[in-house]
Amino acid sequence: MSDQGQQAQGAYPLVVDLDGSLLKTDLLYECVLLLLRQKPKQFFHTVRWLGKGKAHLKTRLAEAVHLDSQLLPLHPGVVDVIEQARSQQRPIVIATASHADLAHAVARRLGNIAQVISTDESINMIGTVKRDALLMAFGEKGFDYVGDSSADLHVWPHARVAYAVHPSRRVWSMLKNSQPNAQLITEPRNAVRLWSKQLRLHQWAKNILLFVPMIAAHEFTQAQDWLLLLLAFVCFGLCASSVYVANDLLDVMDDRRHPSKSARPFASGNLSLLQGALVSPLLLILGVSLGGLLVSPSFGLVLAVYALVSSLYSFSLKKYAVIDVLTLAMLYTLRLTAGAVAVQLPLSFWMLAFSLFLFLSLAFCKRYAELLRVKPIDGEVKALGRGYVASDMGLISSMGVAAGYLSVLVVALYINDTATLKLYPDSRLIWLGCPILLFWISRVWLLTHRGQMEDDPVVFALTDRISLLCGVLFVLVFWWAS
Repeated sequence: MSDQGQQAQGAYPLVVDLDGSLLKTDLLYECVLLLLRQKPKQFFHTVRWLGKGKAHLKTRLAEAVHLDSQLLPLHPGVVDVIEQARSQQRPIVIATASHADLAHAVARRLGNIAQVISTDESINMIGTVKRDALLMAFGEKGFDYVGDSSADLHVWPHARVAYAVHPSRRVWSMLKNSQPNAQLITEPRNAVRLWSKQLRLHQWAKNILLFVPMIAAHEFTQAQDWLLLLLAFVCFGLCASSVYVANDLLDVMDDRRHPSKSARPFASGNLSLLQGALVSPLLLILGVSLGGLLVSPSFGLVLAVYALVSSLYSFSLKKYAVIDVLTLAMLYTLRLTAGAVAVQLPLSFWMLAFSLFLFLSLAFCKRYAELLRVKPIDGEVKALGRGYVASDMGLISSMGVAAGYLSVLVVALYINDTATLKLYPDSRLIWLGCPILLFWISRVWLLTHRGQMEDDPVVFALTDRISLLCGVLFVLVFWWAS
Protein backbone atom coordinates (compact mmCIF):
# COMPACT_ATOMS: atom_id res chain seq x y z
CA MET A 1 0.00 0.00 0.00
CA SER A 2 1.31 3.47 -0.84
CA ASP A 3 2.07 6.07 1.82
CA GLN A 4 -0.90 8.11 0.58
CA GLY A 5 -3.22 5.11 0.89
CA GLN A 6 -1.98 4.37 4.37
CA GLN A 7 -2.44 7.98 5.41
CA ALA A 8 -5.95 8.08 3.98
CA GLN A 9 -6.96 5.03 5.95
CA GLY A 10 -5.04 6.00 9.08
CA ALA A 11 -3.14 2.74 8.74
CA TYR A 12 0.41 3.83 9.42
CA PRO A 13 1.81 1.04 11.61
CA LEU A 14 3.13 1.87 15.05
CA VAL A 15 6.50 0.17 15.39
CA VAL A 16 7.62 -0.36 18.99
CA ASP A 17 11.04 -1.30 20.27
CA LEU A 18 11.12 -3.55 23.37
CA ASP A 19 14.26 -3.11 25.47
CA GLY A 20 14.12 0.19 27.33
CA SER A 21 11.04 1.26 25.35
CA LEU A 22 7.94 -0.86 25.84
CA LEU A 23 9.80 -2.82 28.51
CA LYS A 24 11.38 -0.97 31.41
CA THR A 25 14.22 -3.47 31.29
CA ASP A 26 16.57 -5.19 28.83
CA LEU A 27 15.87 -8.80 27.88
CA LEU A 28 19.54 -9.57 27.28
CA TYR A 29 20.48 -8.67 30.85
CA GLU A 30 17.35 -10.41 32.15
CA CYS A 31 18.47 -13.62 30.44
CA VAL A 32 22.06 -13.36 31.67
CA LEU A 33 20.87 -12.96 35.28
CA LEU A 34 18.41 -15.82 34.92
CA LEU A 35 21.18 -18.05 33.55
CA LEU A 36 23.36 -17.14 36.53
CA ARG A 37 20.47 -17.94 38.87
CA GLN A 38 19.01 -21.02 37.17
CA LYS A 39 22.08 -22.63 35.55
CA PRO A 40 25.23 -21.11 37.10
CA LYS A 41 27.45 -23.81 35.57
CA GLN A 42 26.51 -22.58 32.09
CA PHE A 43 27.14 -18.92 32.91
CA PHE A 44 30.75 -18.99 31.72
CA HIS A 45 29.61 -20.29 28.32
CA THR A 46 28.36 -16.75 27.63
CA VAL A 47 31.91 -15.64 26.78
CA ARG A 48 32.18 -18.37 24.14
CA TRP A 49 28.70 -17.59 22.81
CA LEU A 50 29.52 -13.90 22.57
CA GLY A 51 32.65 -14.76 20.59
CA LYS A 52 30.34 -16.03 17.85
CA GLY A 53 28.41 -12.76 17.77
CA LYS A 54 25.60 -11.11 19.70
CA ALA A 55 22.92 -12.84 17.65
CA HIS A 56 24.35 -16.23 18.62
CA LEU A 57 24.60 -15.17 22.27
CA LYS A 58 20.96 -14.07 22.36
CA THR A 59 19.84 -17.31 20.71
CA ARG A 60 21.70 -19.52 23.19
CA LEU A 61 20.42 -17.49 26.15
CA ALA A 62 16.82 -17.69 24.94
CA GLU A 63 17.19 -21.47 24.69
CA ALA A 64 18.88 -21.83 28.08
CA VAL A 65 16.47 -19.94 30.36
CA HIS A 66 12.77 -19.65 30.99
CA LEU A 67 11.72 -16.00 31.11
CA ASP A 68 8.18 -15.27 32.27
CA SER A 69 7.13 -12.41 30.00
CA GLN A 70 4.03 -11.77 32.12
CA LEU A 71 6.21 -10.39 34.90
CA LEU A 72 8.28 -7.96 32.83
CA PRO A 73 7.57 -4.30 33.73
CA LEU A 74 5.94 -2.28 30.95
CA HIS A 75 6.34 1.44 30.42
CA PRO A 76 2.87 2.93 30.99
CA GLY A 77 3.49 5.84 28.59
CA VAL A 78 4.29 3.45 25.74
CA VAL A 79 1.27 1.29 26.58
CA ASP A 80 -0.88 4.43 26.27
CA VAL A 81 0.58 5.18 22.81
CA ILE A 82 -0.14 1.59 21.75
CA GLU A 83 -3.74 1.76 22.98
CA GLN A 84 -4.25 5.05 21.18
CA ALA A 85 -2.97 3.52 17.93
CA ARG A 86 -5.28 0.54 18.38
CA SER A 87 -8.24 2.84 18.85
CA GLN A 88 -7.37 4.25 15.39
CA GLN A 89 -7.32 0.73 13.90
CA ARG A 90 -3.59 0.97 13.22
CA PRO A 91 -1.44 -2.18 13.17
CA ILE A 92 1.08 -2.62 16.02
CA VAL A 93 4.51 -3.98 15.10
CA ILE A 94 7.28 -5.04 17.47
CA ALA A 95 10.80 -4.43 16.14
CA THR A 96 13.50 -5.42 18.59
CA ALA A 97 17.07 -6.57 18.96
CA SER A 98 15.87 -9.24 21.40
CA HIS A 99 15.61 -12.83 20.25
CA ALA A 100 12.50 -13.90 18.37
CA ASP A 101 11.33 -16.36 21.07
CA LEU A 102 11.32 -13.62 23.70
CA ALA A 103 9.80 -11.03 21.38
CA HIS A 104 6.93 -13.35 20.44
CA ALA A 105 6.31 -14.10 24.13
CA VAL A 106 5.88 -10.37 24.80
CA ALA A 107 3.70 -10.08 21.70
CA ARG A 108 1.40 -12.84 23.00
CA ARG A 109 1.15 -10.98 26.31
CA LEU A 110 0.03 -7.79 24.53
CA GLY A 111 -2.23 -9.52 22.03
CA ASN A 112 -3.23 -8.30 18.55
CA ILE A 113 0.34 -7.70 17.35
CA ALA A 114 0.43 -7.56 13.56
CA GLN A 115 4.09 -8.43 13.09
CA VAL A 116 7.28 -9.17 15.04
CA ILE A 117 10.65 -8.20 13.59
CA SER A 118 13.45 -9.52 15.80
CA THR A 119 16.89 -11.09 16.18
CA ASP A 120 17.48 -14.67 15.04
CA GLU A 121 20.48 -16.98 14.94
CA SER A 122 22.29 -14.97 12.26
CA ILE A 123 20.90 -11.39 12.36
CA ASN A 124 21.07 -8.97 15.27
CA MET A 125 18.11 -6.67 14.63
CA ILE A 126 19.58 -3.37 15.78
CA GLY A 127 20.65 -0.01 14.34
CA THR A 128 21.04 0.04 10.58
CA VAL A 129 19.85 -3.58 10.28
CA LYS A 130 16.55 -2.67 11.92
CA ARG A 131 16.31 0.49 9.79
CA ASP A 132 16.72 -1.46 6.56
CA ALA A 133 14.14 -4.07 7.64
CA LEU A 134 11.56 -1.39 8.46
CA LEU A 135 12.18 0.55 5.24
CA MET A 136 11.76 -2.64 3.23
CA ALA A 137 8.52 -3.45 5.06
CA PHE A 138 6.90 -0.01 5.27
CA GLY A 139 8.89 2.44 3.17
CA GLU A 140 10.30 5.89 3.95
CA LYS A 141 8.06 7.77 6.44
CA GLY A 142 5.64 4.86 6.28
CA PHE A 143 5.61 4.08 10.01
CA ASP A 144 5.78 5.66 13.46
CA TYR A 145 8.58 4.47 15.70
CA VAL A 146 9.02 4.19 19.48
CA GLY A 147 12.61 3.81 20.65
CA ASP A 148 14.93 4.87 23.42
CA SER A 149 18.66 4.60 22.68
CA SER A 150 21.44 5.80 20.41
CA ALA A 151 20.94 2.70 18.22
CA ASP A 152 17.49 4.08 17.36
CA LEU A 153 19.04 7.24 15.89
CA HIS A 154 19.44 5.18 12.71
CA VAL A 155 15.67 4.53 12.61
CA TRP A 156 13.98 7.69 13.88
CA PRO A 157 14.86 9.95 10.86
CA HIS A 158 12.98 7.56 8.56
CA ALA A 159 9.82 7.44 10.70
CA ARG A 160 6.77 9.61 10.15
CA VAL A 161 6.51 10.30 13.90
CA ALA A 162 9.33 9.61 16.36
CA TYR A 163 8.72 8.75 20.02
CA ALA A 164 11.65 8.71 22.44
CA VAL A 165 11.34 6.88 25.78
CA HIS A 166 13.56 8.23 28.56
CA PRO A 167 16.41 9.10 26.16
CA SER A 168 19.71 10.47 27.40
CA ARG A 169 20.28 14.20 26.90
CA ARG A 170 22.69 13.50 24.05
CA VAL A 171 20.29 11.16 22.25
CA TRP A 172 17.35 13.56 22.70
CA SER A 173 19.40 16.47 21.36
CA MET A 174 20.50 14.49 18.29
CA LEU A 175 16.95 13.27 17.69
CA LYS A 176 15.52 16.79 17.84
CA ASN A 177 18.01 17.87 15.17
CA SER A 178 16.67 15.26 12.73
CA GLN A 179 13.06 15.14 13.97
CA PRO A 180 12.02 18.54 15.42
CA ASN A 181 8.52 17.22 16.14
CA ALA A 182 9.76 14.16 18.04
CA GLN A 183 7.63 13.31 21.08
CA LEU A 184 9.08 12.52 24.48
CA ILE A 185 7.65 9.70 26.61
CA THR A 186 8.87 9.88 30.16
CA GLU A 187 7.84 9.57 33.78
CA PRO A 188 9.28 11.30 36.84
CA ARG A 189 12.20 9.44 38.37
CA ASN A 190 14.35 10.62 41.25
CA ALA A 191 17.69 8.85 40.72
CA VAL A 192 18.99 9.79 44.19
CA ARG A 193 15.88 8.43 45.88
CA LEU A 194 15.91 5.28 43.76
CA TRP A 195 19.55 4.50 44.52
CA SER A 196 19.04 5.33 48.18
CA LYS A 197 16.23 2.79 48.24
CA GLN A 198 18.20 0.22 46.25
CA LEU A 199 21.33 0.51 48.38
CA ARG A 200 18.99 0.24 51.37
CA LEU A 201 20.74 2.98 53.29
CA HIS A 202 18.18 2.58 56.07
CA GLN A 203 19.58 -0.92 56.59
CA TRP A 204 22.92 0.62 57.53
CA ALA A 205 21.31 1.09 60.94
CA LYS A 206 22.14 -2.58 61.55
CA ASN A 207 25.82 -1.61 61.61
CA ILE A 208 25.26 -0.01 65.02
CA LEU A 209 26.04 -3.56 66.18
CA LEU A 210 29.69 -2.75 65.45
CA PHE A 211 29.73 -0.50 68.51
CA VAL A 212 28.31 -3.11 70.90
CA PRO A 213 31.57 -4.95 71.80
CA MET A 214 33.33 -1.70 72.76
CA ILE A 215 30.41 -0.52 74.89
CA ALA A 216 29.93 -3.93 76.50
CA ALA A 217 33.62 -4.02 77.46
CA HIS A 218 33.32 -0.52 79.01
CA GLU A 219 36.04 0.69 76.64
CA PHE A 220 34.29 3.77 75.28
CA THR A 221 36.54 6.63 76.37
CA GLN A 222 39.07 6.51 73.51
CA ALA A 223 38.29 8.98 70.73
CA GLN A 224 40.48 6.99 68.33
CA ASP A 225 38.33 3.89 68.85
CA TRP A 226 35.18 5.86 68.05
CA LEU A 227 36.78 7.15 64.84
CA LEU A 228 37.83 3.64 63.81
CA LEU A 229 34.33 2.36 64.42
CA LEU A 230 32.79 5.20 62.42
CA LEU A 231 35.06 4.28 59.50
CA ALA A 232 34.20 0.62 60.03
CA PHE A 233 30.50 1.55 60.02
CA VAL A 234 30.80 3.15 56.56
CA CYS A 235 32.93 0.33 55.11
CA PHE A 236 30.54 -2.31 56.38
CA GLY A 237 27.64 -0.33 54.94
CA LEU A 238 29.30 -0.25 51.51
CA CYS A 239 29.79 -4.02 51.57
CA ALA A 240 26.25 -4.61 52.80
CA SER A 241 24.82 -2.39 50.04
CA SER A 242 26.88 -4.33 47.49
CA VAL A 243 25.28 -7.53 48.72
CA TYR A 244 21.78 -6.00 48.66
CA VAL A 245 22.25 -4.96 45.02
CA ALA A 246 23.56 -8.40 44.00
CA ASN A 247 20.78 -10.15 45.90
CA ASP A 248 18.07 -8.02 44.25
CA LEU A 249 19.56 -8.65 40.81
CA LEU A 250 19.42 -12.40 41.33
CA ASP A 251 15.95 -12.24 42.90
CA VAL A 252 14.45 -9.86 40.36
CA MET A 253 11.91 -12.35 38.93
CA ASP A 254 10.86 -13.61 42.38
CA ASP A 255 10.51 -10.03 43.58
CA ARG A 256 8.11 -9.26 40.72
CA ARG A 257 5.77 -11.94 42.06
CA HIS A 258 5.87 -10.47 45.56
CA PRO A 259 3.18 -7.97 46.64
CA SER A 260 5.63 -5.43 48.09
CA LYS A 261 9.04 -6.39 46.67
CA SER A 262 7.71 -5.82 43.14
CA ALA A 263 8.16 -2.10 43.81
CA ARG A 264 11.92 -2.45 44.30
CA PRO A 265 13.95 -0.42 41.77
CA PHE A 266 15.26 -3.37 39.73
CA ALA A 267 12.05 -5.38 39.85
CA SER A 268 9.97 -2.37 38.77
CA GLY A 269 12.42 -1.47 35.99
CA ASN A 270 13.16 1.96 37.41
CA LEU A 271 16.86 1.15 37.68
CA SER A 272 18.91 -0.58 34.99
CA LEU A 273 20.09 -4.14 35.63
CA LEU A 274 23.37 -3.28 33.93
CA GLN A 275 23.95 -0.37 36.32
CA GLY A 276 23.35 -2.72 39.23
CA ALA A 277 25.78 -5.29 37.86
CA LEU A 278 28.47 -2.58 37.70
CA VAL A 279 27.70 -0.91 41.04
CA SER A 280 27.67 -4.09 43.16
CA PRO A 281 31.33 -5.17 42.68
CA LEU A 282 32.47 -1.53 42.81
CA LEU A 283 30.93 -1.05 46.27
CA LEU A 284 32.38 -4.34 47.47
CA ILE A 285 35.91 -3.51 46.33
CA LEU A 286 35.63 -0.02 47.81
CA GLY A 287 34.34 -1.26 51.17
CA VAL A 288 36.89 -4.04 51.65
CA SER A 289 39.81 -1.90 50.43
CA LEU A 290 38.99 1.07 52.64
CA GLY A 291 38.34 -1.21 55.59
CA GLY A 292 41.70 -2.93 55.20
CA LEU A 293 43.61 0.34 54.69
CA LEU A 294 41.88 2.75 57.08
CA VAL A 295 40.76 0.45 59.90
CA SER A 296 42.99 -2.65 59.92
CA PRO A 297 43.93 -5.58 57.67
CA SER A 298 42.11 -7.96 60.04
CA PHE A 299 38.94 -5.87 59.77
CA GLY A 300 39.25 -5.99 55.98
CA LEU A 301 39.50 -9.78 56.25
CA VAL A 302 36.30 -9.93 58.32
CA LEU A 303 34.58 -7.80 55.66
CA ALA A 304 35.80 -10.20 52.98
CA VAL A 305 34.40 -13.14 54.96
CA TYR A 306 31.09 -11.28 55.34
CA ALA A 307 30.98 -10.65 51.59
CA LEU A 308 31.79 -14.30 50.83
CA VAL A 309 29.14 -15.70 53.19
CA SER A 310 26.61 -13.14 51.91
CA SER A 311 27.35 -14.14 48.32
CA LEU A 312 26.91 -17.83 49.15
CA TYR A 313 23.64 -16.91 50.83
CA SER A 314 22.43 -14.94 47.79
CA PHE A 315 23.43 -17.58 45.25
CA SER A 316 22.47 -20.74 47.09
CA LEU A 317 22.04 -20.95 50.85
CA LYS A 318 18.84 -18.88 51.05
CA LYS A 319 17.04 -21.62 49.11
CA TYR A 320 17.47 -24.16 51.91
CA ALA A 321 15.24 -24.17 54.96
CA VAL A 322 16.96 -23.67 58.34
CA ILE A 323 20.38 -23.24 56.68
CA ASP A 324 19.21 -19.82 55.48
CA VAL A 325 18.26 -18.55 58.95
CA LEU A 326 21.45 -19.93 60.51
CA THR A 327 23.40 -18.03 57.85
CA LEU A 328 21.46 -14.82 58.56
CA ALA A 329 22.20 -15.18 62.29
CA MET A 330 25.88 -15.70 61.44
CA LEU A 331 25.92 -12.56 59.26
CA TYR A 332 24.54 -10.47 62.12
CA THR A 333 27.05 -11.98 64.52
CA LEU A 334 29.83 -11.10 62.06
CA ARG A 335 28.95 -7.45 62.64
CA LEU A 336 29.77 -7.88 66.33
CA THR A 337 32.98 -9.68 65.40
CA ALA A 338 33.92 -6.88 63.01
CA GLY A 339 33.35 -4.27 65.73
CA ALA A 340 35.57 -6.14 68.16
CA VAL A 341 38.30 -6.62 65.54
CA ALA A 342 38.20 -2.93 64.54
CA VAL A 343 39.19 -1.79 68.06
CA GLN A 344 41.18 -4.93 68.92
CA LEU A 345 38.91 -6.22 71.67
CA PRO A 346 38.23 -9.88 72.46
CA LEU A 347 34.67 -11.00 71.80
CA SER A 348 33.31 -12.92 74.77
CA PHE A 349 31.69 -16.33 74.59
CA TRP A 350 28.58 -14.90 76.24
CA MET A 351 28.09 -12.21 73.62
CA LEU A 352 28.55 -14.67 70.79
CA ALA A 353 26.05 -17.09 72.31
CA PHE A 354 23.54 -14.33 73.05
CA SER A 355 23.77 -12.83 69.55
CA LEU A 356 23.51 -16.22 67.83
CA PHE A 357 20.24 -17.14 69.57
CA LEU A 358 18.75 -13.65 69.37
CA PHE A 359 19.49 -13.19 65.67
CA LEU A 360 18.37 -16.73 64.89
CA SER A 361 15.02 -15.83 66.45
CA LEU A 362 14.78 -12.66 64.36
CA ALA A 363 15.74 -14.56 61.18
CA PHE A 364 12.90 -17.04 61.79
CA CYS A 365 10.66 -14.05 62.45
CA LYS A 366 11.55 -12.59 59.06
CA ARG A 367 10.72 -15.84 57.26
CA TYR A 368 7.41 -16.16 59.10
CA ALA A 369 6.45 -12.62 58.11
CA GLU A 370 7.32 -13.34 54.45
CA LEU A 371 5.08 -16.42 54.40
CA LEU A 372 2.20 -14.38 55.77
CA ARG A 373 2.47 -11.83 52.95
CA VAL A 374 2.95 -13.97 49.84
CA LYS A 375 0.10 -15.17 47.63
CA PRO A 376 -0.72 -18.85 47.04
CA ILE A 377 0.98 -20.52 44.06
CA ASP A 378 -0.71 -23.70 42.73
CA GLY A 379 -2.81 -23.80 45.88
CA GLU A 380 0.17 -23.63 48.24
CA VAL A 381 1.66 -20.60 49.96
CA LYS A 382 5.41 -20.56 49.34
CA ALA A 383 8.12 -18.09 50.25
CA LEU A 384 9.44 -17.30 46.79
CA GLY A 385 13.04 -18.36 46.35
CA ARG A 386 13.04 -19.86 49.85
CA GLY A 387 12.64 -23.39 51.18
CA TYR A 388 9.43 -22.86 53.15
CA VAL A 389 5.72 -23.49 52.65
CA ALA A 390 2.67 -22.46 54.66
CA SER A 391 2.55 -25.71 56.64
CA ASP A 392 5.97 -24.82 58.12
CA MET A 393 4.66 -21.67 59.81
CA GLY A 394 3.80 -23.31 63.14
CA LEU A 395 7.22 -24.91 63.41
CA ILE A 396 8.98 -21.72 62.29
CA SER A 397 7.33 -19.72 65.06
CA SER A 398 8.09 -22.43 67.64
CA MET A 399 11.77 -22.52 66.73
CA GLY A 400 11.94 -18.72 66.53
CA VAL A 401 10.36 -18.11 69.93
CA ALA A 402 12.51 -20.85 71.49
CA ALA A 403 15.69 -19.30 70.09
CA GLY A 404 14.65 -15.89 71.42
CA TYR A 405 13.99 -17.24 74.91
CA LEU A 406 17.34 -19.06 74.85
CA SER A 407 19.02 -15.66 74.38
CA VAL A 408 17.36 -14.60 77.65
CA LEU A 409 18.71 -17.74 79.30
CA VAL A 410 22.22 -16.80 78.13
CA VAL A 411 21.84 -13.42 79.86
CA ALA A 412 20.68 -15.15 83.05
CA LEU A 413 23.67 -17.52 83.04
CA TYR A 414 26.02 -14.62 82.28
CA ILE A 415 25.11 -12.99 85.61
CA ASN A 416 27.06 -15.53 87.69
CA ASP A 417 30.15 -15.65 85.48
CA THR A 418 33.38 -14.56 87.23
CA ALA A 419 34.19 -12.03 84.50
CA THR A 420 30.74 -10.50 85.00
CA LEU A 421 31.39 -10.01 88.72
CA LYS A 422 34.52 -8.00 87.86
CA LEU A 423 32.69 -5.75 85.39
CA TYR A 424 29.48 -5.35 87.44
CA PRO A 425 29.77 -5.11 91.24
CA ASP A 426 25.97 -5.42 91.54
CA SER A 427 25.61 -8.11 88.87
CA ARG A 428 22.33 -9.34 90.39
CA LEU A 429 20.68 -6.18 89.10
CA ILE A 430 21.19 -7.55 85.57
CA TRP A 431 18.29 -9.89 86.36
CA LEU A 432 16.06 -6.87 85.69
CA GLY A 433 17.14 -7.03 82.06
CA CYS A 434 15.67 -10.52 81.62
CA PRO A 435 11.97 -9.54 81.86
CA ILE A 436 12.63 -6.56 79.55
CA LEU A 437 14.15 -8.88 76.94
CA LEU A 438 11.38 -11.45 77.44
CA PHE A 439 8.76 -8.75 76.90
CA TRP A 440 10.43 -7.46 73.74
CA ILE A 441 10.91 -10.89 72.13
CA SER A 442 7.34 -11.90 72.97
CA ARG A 443 6.00 -8.63 71.54
CA VAL A 444 7.98 -9.00 68.31
CA TRP A 445 6.57 -12.47 67.73
CA LEU A 446 3.06 -11.39 68.68
CA LEU A 447 3.19 -8.56 66.12
CA THR A 448 4.59 -10.96 63.54
CA HIS A 449 1.74 -13.44 64.09
CA ARG A 450 -0.72 -10.58 63.60
CA GLY A 451 0.90 -9.67 60.27
CA GLN A 452 2.23 -6.35 61.57
CA MET A 453 5.93 -7.02 60.95
CA GLU A 454 6.41 -5.11 57.70
CA ASP A 455 10.19 -4.82 57.71
CA ASP A 456 13.35 -6.64 58.70
CA PRO A 457 12.96 -7.31 62.47
CA VAL A 458 16.35 -5.73 63.21
CA VAL A 459 15.38 -2.56 61.34
CA PHE A 460 12.03 -2.69 63.14
CA ALA A 461 13.87 -2.81 66.47
CA LEU A 462 15.85 0.30 65.56
CA THR A 463 12.80 2.30 64.48
CA ASP A 464 9.95 1.13 66.73
CA ARG A 465 9.44 3.41 69.75
CA ILE A 466 8.61 0.64 72.21
CA SER A 467 11.59 -1.39 71.02
CA LEU A 468 13.87 1.62 71.45
CA LEU A 469 12.47 2.16 74.96
CA CYS A 470 13.17 -1.47 75.81
CA GLY A 471 16.70 -1.07 74.48
CA VAL A 472 17.30 2.05 76.57
CA LEU A 473 15.96 0.34 79.71
CA PHE A 474 18.09 -2.74 79.01
CA VAL A 475 21.24 -0.59 78.73
CA LEU A 476 20.30 1.36 81.86
CA VAL A 477 20.07 -1.89 83.81
CA PHE A 478 23.65 -2.75 82.90
CA TRP A 479 24.77 0.81 83.65
CA TRP A 480 23.08 0.64 87.07
CA ALA A 481 24.72 -2.70 87.78
CA SER A 482 28.15 -1.27 87.03
